[in-house]
Amino acid sequence: MSGFYPCFERHGDGLKRQTTHYCAGCGHGLVHRYLARAIEELGIQERTVAVSPVGCGVFLYYYLDAANTQAAHGRASAVAVGHKLAHPGSVVVSYQGDGDLASIGLNEIMQAAQLGVPISVVYVNNAIYGMTGGQLAPTTLMGQRTTTSPTGRTSRMGHPLRMAEMIASLEGPAYVERVALFDAKQRARAARAVEKALRVQVENRGLAFVEVLAECPTHLRLSAADAERWVAEHMTPVFPLGVKKDLPDADYGTWAEPRFDAEHVLASLGVRAAAESPSATSATPGLFGDDVGLKLAGAGGDGAQTAALLLAQAAIDEGFDATHIPSYGPESRGGTSYADVRIAAEAVLSPDVPEPHVLVAFNAPSLARFAATVPPGGVIVYDADVVPRPPVIDGGVRVLGVPCTSIARELGETRVKNIVALGAVQSATRVLPSASLKAALKRSLGKKAGLVAANEEALRRGAAWVAATTA
Repeated sequence: MSGFYPCFERHGDGLKRQTTHYCAGCGHGLVHRYLARAIEELGIQERTVAVSPVGCGVFLYYYLDAANTQAAHGRASAVAVGHKLAHPGSVVVSYQGDGDLASIGLNEIMQAAQLGVPISVVYVNNAIYGMTGGQLAPTTLMGQRTTTSPTGRTSRMGHPLRMAEMIASLEGPAYVERVALFDAKQRARAARAVEKALRVQVENRGLAFVEVLAECPTHLRLSAADAERWVAEHMTPVFPLGVKKDLPDADYGTWAEPRFDAEHVLASLGVRAAAESPSATSATPGLFGDDVGLKLAGAGGDGAQTAALLLAQAAIDEGFDATHIPSYGPESRGGTSYADVRIAAEAVLSPDVPEPHVLVAFNAPSLARFAATVPPGGVIVYDADVVPRPPVIDGGVRVLGVPCTSIARELGETRVKNIVALGAVQSATRVLPSASLKAALKRSLGKKAGLVAANEEALRRGAAWVAATTA
């Protein structure tokens, strides 16, 4: 079967070269076989990506001859969504156990299912934490003994989670079924369900979820045959078999594959392409070469985050790559929140700005905290109305105490002090053309046309103050 590697390297080239690591009677091996067979029959081996969990299925990548990612515990479905969005033409299988999916990864699978991105989730439910020592799992039956419930599960420990029913209740999934492995008839149904879960994705219909009731003879302390009977007699009354959701073809719809080309992404964000830039910019953003870092900081309400976002948007308008990373501290108690803006001529390699070329500080705590991080040759702009006595700053740094609050008050709108500071930064560094800042500002105000004039004048006044004091 081409879905499997011809030799499992985990076991070398001896007699065990085609054996798995699973215990005798474990259901995982059968599910692997159905998955490999479906991949082969659908002809999708070259574009299949399997996401392995943490649990008994952790070594899936030793057996399945397909692309594979090893996910952190519980995160397989989230990683699967990431793969599908990054490579829409791939066929992505999230292979998970009950501890991995229904406990640690419960939020991830619920959000993935609700989103409805076409992935195939194969969920093996053996009612126990198998690999880690037989602890109580979200699917452990009432009264069932485990290493962490030695006298049996009680109502105080909660009741078993019926994941197939939970997933089927959401709008996103297209196909949900629960199957089992305890006899030939059930195994045939399980094989068909796994194949359908992949086919639903291949046909671009939606998310498919197959729950497989599987035996764990080791932790049940039963023979393989007795473990099969235990699943049939004890698990199926709690976890009824059958199709839980299967949308008719007419209701499936077609998933709209994401587009990542720059023109489409910028248009979806309402950002102009570089060719439509309001100015004819140079190849580098301002005085500091082709990679500039700015940090804007202040208390809540100072507008540091808004000013930072405007800088990033204006930079993108100019055809640069730019990032805006906000960080919110205890600003409501007089502390500082800040934002890092990185602008690069080609690509931003790291959005973090530990040593900003430009620091804008709207209050004393922000200036005290970040002034020492500005390297020689950098620029600091601070609100002189709020910080009348700045700390001693390295002589190699250009320091501008701009009366941002006073200028804003003269305009009758104190909230535009952040825009005054932006004008000062633009004049002092030429980091971006004023026309681009005006365009980003106007776009951000949207329907608040009455505020445009005051904001544009604040930008002009800030720039004029710097020009006048440095002439």
